[in-house]
Amino acid sequence: MNTRIAIPALALAMAGCSKDIQLPQHQFRVPAPDSWKGAESAPLVPGRDWWAYFGDPQLDALIGRALDCNQDLRAAAARVEAAVQERRIAGAGDRPELSVGANRLRQRQNFVGLPFPGLADRVLSNTYSNAGMNFSIAWEADLWNRLSSGKLAAEAGIAEREADRLGARLSLSGQVAKAWFAAVEAQGQVELARAVVEHLETVAQRNRDRYRYGSRTAVDVRIADSDIERARSTVRERERTRDMFIRQVEVLACEYPAGERAVEVQLPALREQVPAGLPSELVQRRPDLVAAEQSLLGADARIVQARAALRPSFSLSATAGTASNTLLDLVNRGLQIWSYTLGFAQPLFNRGRLKANVRVTEARAEEAAATYESRMWTAFLEVEQALSAEQTLMEQQGALLDAQEATRDAIRLAELRYAAGMGDVFSILALRRSVLDADSAVLSLQRARIDNRVDLHLALGGGFDDGPAVRSAQAP
Repeated sequence: MNTRIAIPALALAMAGCSKDIQLPQHQFRVPAPDSWKGAESAPLVPGRDWWAYFGDPQLDALIGRALDCNQDLRAAAARVEAAVQERRIAGAGDRPELSVGANRLRQRQNFVGLPFPGLADRVLSNTYSNAGMNFSIAWEADLWNRLSSGKLAAEAGIAEREADRLGARLSLSGQVAKAWFAAVEAQGQVELARAVVEHLETVAQRNRDRYRYGSRTAVDVRIADSDIERARSTVRERERTRDMFIRQVEVLACEYPAGERAVEVQLPALREQVPAGLPSELVQRRPDLVAAEQSLLGADARIVQARAALRPSFSLSATAGTASNTLLDLVNRGLQIWSYTLGFAQPLFNRGRLKANVRVTEARAEEAAATYESRMWTAFLEVEQALSAEQTLMEQQGALLDAQEATRDAIRLAELRYAAGMGDVFSILALRRSVLDADSAVLSLQRARIDNRVDLHLALGGGFDDGPAVRSAQAP
């Protein structure tokens, strides 16, 4: 048989022995219900910018700046790029390794001590030249999917790092949203605290007027003044809280934390029904679940790779070229040289180490499977808790608003009685103070609902335009 035909034919036959990668199977005890139990939910509308649901342009701008400048996201993107290059390295093994070489040798040799007649006082020498060109190829047959499983593990690494990047992006957007809404609520609390001070100043003035007419004691005047000072202290405390949240927003948006950003908006109103989608969609949406799934896929692929190391390996190497002591003769077909080698290797004395490596990879796959299942339980728990809290907070806010309206009705009745000469102005002032306290409680509860809605979006995976990687049984 012609050698130049036999070598490729054997290579093709060996390559044809490779089969699809058979990955280990895992069983998970995490039942996904047909619908969420915590509350009714609307279908999920895919969208990358989940925070757009709040309809706050300032929040949109802040999150956009944070995503552009955050160093953690830059680090995550660098890890993705490193994983891409690792995939290229892993994929290089399934292609023939080609190399071209050329050399030029010129050598002089001296012959000392040789008994040539008449040349006893001279040193004989010889100058030798040689040149060569060669082309070599080396290739390993992937009979047991050792190389293919390595590629699959590398691809899973890319998907895992990309999911980690999306998770970091989601977490950062949630941090900015919570800090911004906290600053907005804190500014509202500052304004309410200032309104309380004004109200107490009115009460104190009424007490001083009554004291002059003898219907109030000096104790009443001192108590009213003390209430004003405590209210002013509350204003300072709420201003400090507001400034703290503003500085957090500024740092997250890569601005100097000077506490100078103006907060002139109100907390947004929330839709009554939550766009939570279906429980069965959660595994494909949450970045941490996608990352855990891809980590498990990579661990399974490394089991296949470790088991393949126990089996014999076959390799092919071939070299062709020319060699001559004259450069012009390098193109002479009569001076061509060639060689090829078919290699076979079977591990013998290191099988114990290789078997231990198989057990290590199996244990790590079990660890990855347990982590994946644990994260699934956590994901369902976080969504259900947020949905349940959404319902509870909404009912609590409704009850507080009803109580607030009842207090306003009481104020109107008290004012009518006072106008008819049957009431006391201090009862009206006390009711107005109750309304201000209720306004503060409503504002806090409204912000708690927004924070819970942010948590729900984070638990659901935020926006999903990027699309997670899907588990595959074979490397392309």
